[in-house]
Amino acid sequence: MGFTAQDVVPISEARARLTELSDEVVAGAEKLLTKNGAAYVAIVDTKKLHSYRACLVLLNEAETGLREVLAGQRVSNDDL
Repeated sequence: MGFTAQDVVPISEARARLTELSDEVVAGAEKLLTKNGAAYVAIVDTKKLHSYRACLVLLNEAETGLREVLAGQRVSNDDL
């Protein structure tokens, strides 16, 4: 999902609009806060955060498994 211009907010402005921005995030938006014109932090709904973290765990497990297979550290299905 990309960010629209309305989703990019200077952190100085976000301080004054935190409740409004939070309500928009809960309604489905994601907000990218900037500091000195550069991306700094994001505001995401906690449900999405849990989903993102679960995806990262699965990707990490897949990467670990692939590294083990490439290193010959896994047993084949036939050997099991």
